[in-house]
Amino acid sequence: MSYKKFKLIKGLWVLTIAAALGGIVMWLWNCLIPGIFPGANAVNYWQALGLLLLCRILFGGFRGHHRDWHEKREHWQRWQAMTPEERAQFFKQREQFFQHRAPFCRPQQKDNE
Repeated sequence: MSYKKFKLIKGLWVLTIAAALGGIVMWLWNCLIPGIFPGANAVNYWQALGLLLLCRILFGGFRGHHRDWHEKREHWQRWQAMTPEERAQFFKQREQFFQHRAPFCRPQQKDNE
């Protein structure tokens, strides 16, 4: 399969998923929101797609997934291969990093005088 054909299929798949999600958002909104909030109106399909897009902008961004499952698996395998001493060193370095970054988060020491 050529790269252009793959991108076309992927684009069609994304549009199909977006269309289905718009329908799901519309159905959920119309079933739940007017019953919970008596003054709220039902939405149509395009308004539901707009809500979906708005939520994506406000809460999800457009960067995609931060890490794929391959990268997560690599991190897990690296962690599993660490000895207890290496893990202790990791936590010590992490603690030192955050102490330098956020001194206001350190617990206050009380004077016992």
